[in-house]
Amino acid sequence: MLHNKNIVMGVTGGIAAYKAVDVVSRLKKLNANIDIIMTESAAKFVTPLTFQTLSQNKVTVDMFERPRNWDVEHISLAKKADIFLIAPATANIIGKVANGIADDMLSTTIMATKSKVVFAPAMNTNMYNNPIFKSNMEKLKGLGYEFIKTGSGRLACGDYGEGKMAEPEEIVEYVVNKFANNDLKGKKVVVTAGPTIEPLDLVRYLTNYSSGKMGYLLAEEAKQRGADVILISGPTNTNPPCGIKFVEVKTTNEMFNAVGKYFNDCDVLIKAAAPLDYRPVNVQDKKIKKDKDQINIQFIKNPDILAHFGNKKKNQIVVGFAAESEQVIQYAQEKLNKKNLDLIIANDISKKDAGFRADTNIVSIIDRKSRIEEYPKMTKKELSKIIIDKIISILKSKS
Repeated sequence: MLHNKNIVMGVTGGIAAYKAVDVVSRLKKLNANIDIIMTESAAKFVTPLTFQTLSQNKVTVDMFERPRNWDVEHISLAKKADIFLIAPATANIIGKVANGIADDMLSTTIMATKSKVVFAPAMNTNMYNNPIFKSNMEKLKGLGYEFIKTGSGRLACGDYGEGKMAEPEEIVEYVVNKFANNDLKGKKVVVTAGPTIEPLDLVRYLTNYSSGKMGYLLAEEAKQRGADVILISGPTNTNPPCGIKFVEVKTTNEMFNAVGKYFNDCDVLIKAAAPLDYRPVNVQDKKIKKDKDQINIQFIKNPDILAHFGNKKKNQIVVGFAAESEQVIQYAQEKLNKKNLDLIIANDISKKDAGFRADTNIVSIIDRKSRIEEYPKMTKKELSKIIIDKIISILKSKS
């Protein structure tokens, strides 16, 4: 995702420096190349060796240490950066940059770079609300520097309020979005994910094996392409991606109503959820006792979310999934035509590593012209990129 992207990261002297370790780890897992500059104060909180091990690059602290090569190091790092991230960013470093002070390796390199500079502030709430700091921050914003919003809560000093550095996943998402292809910018995408549940009595319910993984990855990919994303999800064990509107539902009717709330204003509906097709006619208001050898439960059909909105669409693109165990292509094509879809992803759930709970899938993708593309086993993350690419192609053909 960040392959061949050069990130220069400044770490300053605050207790939140421990979170910067997680930021570096996450960025490295996304294949970024990371060079780290620490202030001397930062090195009191976390050792340079920790960052050096994670980044696999030498960490710079001392401006006057013996050079590794004949480049002027703060200039070479300043030129190398595709983005310059300072996390945590203390009031001190923000004040220095705002007033043109360059008296250590980090402030000197920031002054020398032409790349985008992003601060993730971290400080005591009284410092954060100090008018001098606020003035410095607004001055830098006016000059094109960017700030990642701080969190609120209990601070390390024991105070409560604003000033907590954003969580590592939020910082990484911010960086990823800076490099994102914004070919879905201005588009609203609704994604459904996960199973639904239908109660039987006070303690029991029906559901299925859907993990929600595919829908969550599609929501994340659409967000990274610049879309305004609404993720409507049944109960899962997956944390929703940052920066999207998350709507949690339980029953199929709740999911149906939630989609209806956002459908008219959306450009794309991706229905990756696996809602239950039927629900009990009567939900018992007491626990069903096991005093009989057999019980009969009558079921009634739930609304078909995909068919309803596929046949209701005007200019929207509607994408569905077909999880089948036999005659996969035939059933998927029938579903695409009957439900007026633009694209359907057919998944043979009888195959190994292609079921609900797997991290991989083996699919065929069918479009409105009955063109069928078959794909080998791949991760659901890889598949999410392919599906979003196809949606973008359809959007471009309509414009």
